[in-house]
Amino acid sequence: MPGTVLLLAASPLGRSCVVDAAGVLPVLAAVAPSVLAGTETANVVELADPLDPQAVLTRLRAAAAAPGPLTLYVTGQLHLDRRQRLPHLALARTTPATVRYTALPWHWIREELRLRPAGATALFVDLHTDADTWQYLAGRPLDSGRDNAVYGRIAPPPGRRGLAEPTYMKAVATLLRSGHRPPSEQLHQQAVARLGDEAATNILLGARAAHSGDPHAAISAAVRAGRYAEADALAGRWEQTAARAHGPASEDALHWAEVRADLAMFAGDAAGSCRAWLTVAGTRLGAGQPVDAAAVEAAVDRAHHQWGRIEDPARARELGPALAQLRLRVPGRREGALENVQQHLRQLQTQ
Repeated sequence: MPGTVLLLAASPLGRSCVVDAAGVLPVLAAVAPSVLAGTETANVVELADPLDPQAVLTRLRAAAAAPGPLTLYVTGQLHLDRRQRLPHLALARTTPATVRYTALPWHWIREELRLRPAGATALFVDLHTDADTWQYLAGRPLDSGRDNAVYGRIAPPPGRRGLAEPTYMKAVATLLRSGHRPPSEQLHQQAVARLGDEAATNILLGARAAHSGDPHAAISAAVRAGRYAEADALAGRWEQTAARAHGPASEDALHWAEVRADLAMFAGDAAGSCRAWLTVAGTRLGAGQPVDAAAVEAAVDRAHHQWGRIEDPARARELGPALAQLRLRVPGRREGALENVQQHLRQLQTQ
C-alpha cells in the first residue's frame, strides 16, 4: 500500500523567528519519497512556511485519511497561546500576541491522527521553544496521541547568536539520503548521536504510544473494511462502560463520544456526526468547561463543519438552530463563524 509523507516546516517572519525551519526542506526533498515513507511507493506533501492554520489542517486531515502508512516530518517552533496556554506550532504570520489565531494548535495534530490504526503513523519532530514553552513542556509531555510513534527532540530557547538550526531533522535527512531507511527507532538514535553534546540539553522523544489490545485498533480495522456499524457498536460499548464508571461528562466517556462522532463522518452521515458533536459540546459546557477550552471549540468547529456537509435541507434546518445557539456562546477562532451559520440558515428557510 502506498505511504503518505507530510513535510511541514514553519517559523514566523521577523523577530519572533528562533529557528531556520524551512532550511531543512531542500535536504528532505532530496530524499526519495519511498525512503521518506519506508514503503515501495509514496505520496509527498510539502508545506513550507504556511500562513493559515486552517489550510494546514486541511492538508493534515487529507493525509490522516490516507489508508497506508503515514509519516510526518515537522520542523519549527512551539509557543503557548496567552489565553489557554496550550502548545501551538508557529506559522509564518505568528507573533506572541496572535498565537491563538495564527498558529497551528498541537492538539489539532493529535485529533486528526486519533483514529489511525496503531503502528501506522510516525512523527519525526525537531521543535524549538521560547522560555515560557520550554518551562511548560518540562513538566508535561507533548501529547501526540496514544497510537502514534513520536521521535525527535524539543530544544530550549537559543542564545543570542542568531537563528538556531534544525540539526536533528537535518541529521535525519542526511541519513535518509543514503537511500536506506532503517527502522524508525534506529533512525532516531542515529540522528541523536549526530547531535553530540547538544542532545544533553534537549527533551528527546523516542517512545511508541501504541497499546496492545487497544480497542482503537479493532475500530480502525472495521473502518478500513467499511464496517461502520460494527465500529460504532464497539465504540458505543466503550462509551457506556466509561460513562458507568466515571460519569457521562468524564474525559473517558467524552473521548468515546468523540470517536463515534468521527465514525459517523467516516460513514458519510454528516447529520449524525453534527448531532454527536453538538452533544459533546453541550456536555462539556454543561460540565463547566469554559467556552474557549480547546475541546469545546474543537467540538463546535467539527459540528459546524459537518453541518455544512448535510445534503438534506430538512435535516440541516433541524440542526441549524442548535448550532447557532452554540456559536453564540462559542464563536471559535474563525471570524464570521456565527454569521456563516445564520446566513446558511436563512438560505435553508427559503428552500
